[in-house]
Amino acid sequence: MGELKVTCDPAEVGFDAGRLRRIEAHFAPYVDDGRLPGWLALVSRRGEIAHLSTYGSRDLASGAPVETDTLFRIYSMSKPVTSVAAMMLYEEGAFELTDPVSRFIPSFADMRVYEQGIAASPITRPAAEPVRVWHLLTHTAGLVYGFQHVSVVDEIYRNAGFDRGTPRGLDLAGVVDRLAGLPLLFEPGSQWNYSVATDVLGRLVEVVSGQPLDRFLDDRIFGPLGMTDTGFFIDEDRADRMASLYTPGPDGRAVPVDMRGAEFRKPRVLLGGAGLISSAADYHRFTQMLLRGGELDGVRLLSPRTVAYMTRNHLPGDADLEDFGRPVFAEVSYGGVGFGLGFAVVQDPAKTKTLSSAGEFNWGGAASTVFWVDPAEQVTAVFLTQLLPSSTHPIRTRLRQLVNQALID
Repeated sequence: MGELKVTCDPAEVGFDAGRLRRIEAHFAPYVDDGRLPGWLALVSRRGEIAHLSTYGSRDLASGAPVETDTLFRIYSMSKPVTSVAAMMLYEEGAFELTDPVSRFIPSFADMRVYEQGIAASPITRPAAEPVRVWHLLTHTAGLVYGFQHVSVVDEIYRNAGFDRGTPRGLDLAGVVDRLAGLPLLFEPGSQWNYSVATDVLGRLVEVVSGQPLDRFLDDRIFGPLGMTDTGFFIDEDRADRMASLYTPGPDGRAVPVDMRGAEFRKPRVLLGGAGLISSAADYHRFTQMLLRGGELDGVRLLSPRTVAYMTRNHLPGDADLEDFGRPVFAEVSYGGVGFGLGFAVVQDPAKTKTLSSAGEFNWGGAASTVFWVDPAEQVTAVFLTQLLPSSTHPIRTRLRQLVNQALID
């Protein structure tokens, strides 16, 4: 879709250019002192890119810099993409949000809920409520992530092979069936807990559409939007654009994570909740489609009413994640933040204690990436980097401060 670049004078869209430069001034030291290997920041308003900056290295060993076309593992920023895919099928009448997931994935019938006991011999009871499609979209199904190390159910997941990966030898259908055999953390719909729900949703997309998840995303989202660099793996022709992955060492400086060339192989399990690689240009196009109510450059994926519906709070009683959610590791506060169909949604900026707008929707990825769309201000932001885990540094709150303080109209 052409070279990624600033497309306007920031003042034309209500930004102060000098104040936008505070983004670079703040995040450059993260690289200089070794906390991050490198990063890319993109800010747009009213469809125009007002700020684009890069700093540091996509690979510390070679010294190759982060560039505007660098490819990053976006991990959970895959979740909004899979949620959009599901809602495209919803718009075609393929299912209702209240449908039991077992209608499409039979193994999800007769689910059980953890009551007490140790992971090796848990006591469970039959679930009174079926897991429904809206539970998957809102993370209220009672599913978990094994790596969270909070509950006994997390440990049960780890013992079953779900730590930071999936059991060997299974494809997505097999993984989802295996998940269905594990107990739920709570009664579906009764609480919020960040989980593998979007991976299950990806399998539902496969069943309903009759296509593998990667094919559906290519045919229905990435191709139409011109997201030519987004997918579950890359070809070797783009190897030199790929950002290496890092984690903090004992001294706090970034040290490499050995991915053993995983980015060049189609994964055995197509995880709609965590598996995508993308670029700033591609994800920017995805955010613009959302900002414009489901359409970009004459291509419509969703109706404006559907996007508005997805990006309102769906937690019962209009609760926020602080009151309705289970405590899990997180870089940002859950106060004043609800959850829609695939996105966190800011309800009360004062309660979040971060400069933001009511109605902003967002999510981030495990390697410290983040995006948000602010319909009130017509602003989108994408921040890409490569450090696991995302809770290491206060990137997301600081970025919101720095972007929003630069708005002057």
